[in-house]
Amino acid sequence: MKYYEVAIFGLYLQNLVFHSQETIPSLSEVIVDVKMKKNLRALVIKECEKPDFQTKAIKELTSFSLSKSQFELAKFISYYYAAKIGFVLGFFLTSKEYSCKGIEITKEPNLSLEQKKALDFIKSNSNSLLFADTGSGKTEIYISLIKDYLKKGKQVLFLMPEISLTSQIKKRLEMYFKDSLFLWHSKVSKKKKQECLESFNEGKALLIAGARSALFLPFRNLELIVVDEEHDNSYKASNQPYLNVRDLALFLGTKLNIKVVLGSATPSLTSFYKQKAFRLRGTFFESKKHFLYDENELSLSPMLLSEIQASLGRHKQVIIFLPTRANFRQIFCKNCGETIKCPFCSIAMSLHKNRNLLKCHYCNFTKSIDQSCPSCQGLMLEARKMGTAELKELLESKFINAKITKFDSDEITSVKKLNHILKEFNDKKIDILIGTSMLAKGHDYHNVDLSVILGIDEYLFRPNFRASEETLALAMQVAGRAGRKGEARVLLQTKNRAFFEKYIQDYDAFLQDELENRKGLYPPFKRLLRLIIEDKDRLKAQNLCEYLAEKLATIKNIELIGYGACGVEMINAKYRFHILIRSDSYKALIAIEEYVLQFKNVNADIDPIDFM
Repeated sequence: MKYYEVAIFGLYLQNLVFHSQETIPSLSEVIVDVKMKKNLRALVIKECEKPDFQTKAIKELTSFSLSKSQFELAKFISYYYAAKIGFVLGFFLTSKEYSCKGIEITKEPNLSLEQKKALDFIKSNSNSLLFADTGSGKTEIYISLIKDYLKKGKQVLFLMPEISLTSQIKKRLEMYFKDSLFLWHSKVSKKKKQECLESFNEGKALLIAGARSALFLPFRNLELIVVDEEHDNSYKASNQPYLNVRDLALFLGTKLNIKVVLGSATPSLTSFYKQKAFRLRGTFFESKKHFLYDENELSLSPMLLSEIQASLGRHKQVIIFLPTRANFRQIFCKNCGETIKCPFCSIAMSLHKNRNLLKCHYCNFTKSIDQSCPSCQGLMLEARKMGTAELKELLESKFINAKITKFDSDEITSVKKLNHILKEFNDKKIDILIGTSMLAKGHDYHNVDLSVILGIDEYLFRPNFRASEETLALAMQVAGRAGRKGEARVLLQTKNRAFFEKYIQDYDAFLQDELENRKGLYPPFKRLLRLIIEDKDRLKAQNLCEYLAEKLATIKNIELIGYGACGVEMINAKYRFHILIRSDSYKALIAIEEYVLQFKNVNADIDPIDFM
């Protein structure tokens, strides 16, 4: 009789021991029963000694297994994000042993001299960042690189942050790799996914393009990962384990000698600081942008209405961006646009009207509401919000003959709807497209000569240390949707004209300045860990938060930034408190993650991007 340590796919359990008459290789998939659950998929971790308790038999050995690279990734996720290995394995798909054959590719992009230099740079570095202006042709560089790997029978993973990009990327990739390309994301049908998995088992899946979950497919010959729009927060999971797929791709690159290419027109500060980068400037399109500033609070101002009318009069199209993620109200100065910042965190404080105070959601410092601006003594006003539906109604009352459509998550509920609206817009059947961040996601709009950016100040002053980075990147991405050919205007409605004038055409300068602002406080110079305590009983949640904060305050190598009620204090009938910790050492933070695992009401988010 042989005994094996086994992890159950997707269950939050410790590894268990089963027995079998057979010799079973490590990383084999087997079928087991546990208590009331029958016929569960499980992974053989290793052979072990006979335990001093009675064991159950392994019911079946399947023909599938996990590759060594997949297991290395699963182990790292389990370690770094403090999750049981069985639970982590639930993300992964197994396959049979297979080998891949090279394919013949006859078509390839015609690269410019600068693009060739970028390609040579990428080839000469194991990990690299392609910092490329919008329209400068980074996709052609990706394709030229991918071609070399597919010819040799090597697998390539092309990651993108959201499924809203897949249709456009699919068209570009299909021009060169139609028979070897498979898409993988949550909206792909079960039938298509099954066909994709069968292609893995036959060694035919060479190029996979997809969102986060594509990283967990059964690759056995993966040698290149492209992470497009690497700055996008969609690569970070919003629930446990709070993994970041961009970071996991970089781990695989280092651990298994897989080439990783990050690409963006507005790279994250961390990637810019840590990765060797090639700066690709310019654009293929003959275009010229004029930046206009409407120094009003969020409204349909006369200037905004005039510019929209001018575009419609020329039979041009308009896109209007409105952020929705700024969930917390600030007060700002009517004169200079400044907001009130926490003296300890340099982060905008949030307005709590019911308690008549301002609060920092990092350290929980509170103060009374300022009636006048500390900078210029101007009148302080509460930021006003407006949703896409309200904006659509207002515009329809002003432009009666215009066809106006929303482009947000409420409207786009499927890939089919996404493609339909994009086609309608590019066929000039829609005059004005109103949307949220989805508008900025790399789509080509051929007849747009006006991009409007509304509500950007509220986004800029969110209580988040990345607020200025994310706001500028978003504004530049939206601006990049206008004037793909010819002249265009970008209208920003903002009280912070000086910030945007300084940086919106010079992201490089912003990155350098922001590095100075972050030193000694935030990533990429420090590591952060956020603990979230949730309980239906508010007092229990508060008491546990205070107990943990007191314990953590005594630990060396970490700094307790602050603790208290979350910005959104209740979700799903549970009260929420949090603790924010800073350290130079990720190992110190991982030790804390492991310590809090014993508390069932505590979640740990390492490298957090959400602080609400």
